[in-house]
Amino acid sequence: MKHSNPLLNPKNTHRLQAIPFPDFSLEQFMPAIDASLLEAKAEIETMKNNPAAPTFENTILELDMNGELLDYVATIYFNLLSAESDAEFKALAQLISPKLAEFGSMVATDPLIFARVKAVYDAEVAGKAKPIIPADLNDKEAIKKAERYRLIERTYTSFIRGGAMLNDSDKKRLTEISMESSQLSPKFSDNVLNATNKWELHLTNSKDVEGIPENSLKAAAFTAKKKGKEEGWLFSLQPSSITPVLTYCKNRDIRRQAQKAYSSRAFKDEFDNQELIIQTLKLRKERAALLGYKTHADYVLSDRMAESFATAKEFLEKIYTVAYPAAMKEVEEIRQFAKETDGIEELMPWDMSYYSNKLKEQRYAYDPEELRPWFKVEDVVEGLFVVTGKIYGIKVKQVFDVPVYHPDVTTWEVWDKHDNYLGLMYMDLFPRDTKRGGAWKTSFQGQGMHRDGLRRPMVSIVASLTPSTDDQPSLLTLNEARTIFHEFGHALHSLLADGYYKGLSGTSVLWDFVELPSQIMENWLMEEEALNLFAKHYQTGEALPKELLDKVIAAKNFQSGITNITQLRYALMDFAWHTTDPDAIKDVDAFENEVTERFRLLPPVDGTNISCAFSHIFAGGYSAGYYSYKWAEALEADAWSLFLEKGIFNQEVAEAFKNYILARGNAFHPMELFVAFRGRKPDPDALLKRDGLI
Repeated sequence: MKHSNPLLNPKNTHRLQAIPFPDFSLEQFMPAIDASLLEAKAEIETMKNNPAAPTFENTILELDMNGELLDYVATIYFNLLSAESDAEFKALAQLISPKLAEFGSMVATDPLIFARVKAVYDAEVAGKAKPIIPADLNDKEAIKKAERYRLIERTYTSFIRGGAMLNDSDKKRLTEISMESSQLSPKFSDNVLNATNKWELHLTNSKDVEGIPENSLKAAAFTAKKKGKEEGWLFSLQPSSITPVLTYCKNRDIRRQAQKAYSSRAFKDEFDNQELIIQTLKLRKERAALLGYKTHADYVLSDRMAESFATAKEFLEKIYTVAYPAAMKEVEEIRQFAKETDGIEELMPWDMSYYSNKLKEQRYAYDPEELRPWFKVEDVVEGLFVVTGKIYGIKVKQVFDVPVYHPDVTTWEVWDKHDNYLGLMYMDLFPRDTKRGGAWKTSFQGQGMHRDGLRRPMVSIVASLTPSTDDQPSLLTLNEARTIFHEFGHALHSLLADGYYKGLSGTSVLWDFVELPSQIMENWLMEEEALNLFAKHYQTGEALPKELLDKVIAAKNFQSGITNITQLRYALMDFAWHTTDPDAIKDVDAFENEVTERFRLLPPVDGTNISCAFSHIFAGGYSAGYYSYKWAEALEADAWSLFLEKGIFNQEVAEAFKNYILARGNAFHPMELFVAFRGRKPDPDALLKRDGLI
């Protein structure tokens, strides 16, 4: 029966079952959440009270498929919360999040459900040999058997980690912690977005914008006009707007204003996140203690590829010992260059990008802005699909009959080389006030078994790249083009998924493995053989000159020490937050300064703070997990070396990467999958070698 609330009608007449976004309105979401939550609870009650003996089908698979309608509604809400939401829409998160957290905790701590899960675990996994990756990946029965084992194992583990073994009072407190925590993350994210949106820099004197590239000035003038300014240029804290200011603006005071504004978002202002940080840390610490772990980091790392906090920290510290001396040398070069060039006596954070870029220009006769005409966004997207078509044989076709949630969004069908449908993809690439900053890949539907059978995924790539203006197309920097390649790597992890159970499918892997597919995808953007397929001047059609490409490649390891130390600062600060007793942290800023002192390359600036806008760890999925970027980068450097050895479009290597990494999801432990692809365990020095540090 068709429901009057369109959110409660996941089935529709669209040929791809695409989500009918234009049919939804704000007032429909809470009733839809409540109704679908009741349905999910009813399904759980039926399952746990089933008089039949527990089996994989009536317990494990039932849990994997539980609450499909709730997943549908909640997934739409939370994706729109990040990509297209006003204050009223955002406010619903404070009502929706605790309801979902309470339900999730209720299931995880229910003794009858856990008894059923344990019965299946004892019958099929405990004491049984773990399936190995079959020699023939076309042996679907062997794959399905392995996935069955893995799903039982992962489900059992999730119940243990979710509090199934606790006493009743501890279970009650764990549920309260989940509900409280679920409200803090959206608040943190909202504060960062509000602080980002509030700051604007309106300049009308041409001397103040001297040095900023013409493309960026056109965009800033266009923004000023859109915001009702009669003249001048309007800059914001969106990366596509502020980065050219920090990199090219000759006016040092303008750079100072921009850098301080960006580095003080949600810190000591009306959107201050300091108290939310402490509250979040206390709840995470308490949850870890209830579950038998010393710290939140210990809790998180016990279920990662690294397996322990000690292993992950040792990995980062090894990079630090090599990268820090290199970074200090690189900063000294910039300091001397700034002094010789402009008489700068003390190099400050707002000088770093400016003089670093000037030094790169001098050393390599190359400015990254030169590349923009060859990276028109439509050409980059088309080129991405040409490149991945050559790697994996996939075909991507733009379609115009799929409903979208904003006019900026484009839609694409993805097919394999045998004309099998792989999935639907949305692309939402430009900034707006209703979208949080940054770039990410998300899903509206996962691949795998649903109640009506196997479904293909619906994925989305969201970013905030340089937009077009009324007289200029969107021309990207190399880093922005890299962002599209990166996020499409995540999308491929879902689109090429070839599993049975959605709980193991696509990006549902251990978190420190999830960045491997995305980071390896970036490499093709720096290869002449790939760039020649699509990099054409947007006006003349001229191919990217080899001379310019050679300069780009020559400069690829420029200041790699600084790059590594910047990432290590984030990763080890994340660990510091999540291994320190929150009660011992009396001042958020003082604590940050203390733990980041060993990474400091430039003088500190009063009134700035990284943590208050560190959404990855306080509003995303990376708490005690930011190290994953470096961990996966090390895996990627080693994996990419095989492509370089055999050829970047070598079909044998590409097929192996697709079949062992992209298609398998979490069917096997990530180390087993990596070894199956590479033929050995990862080379721990691959990253440092690739970055030219050893």
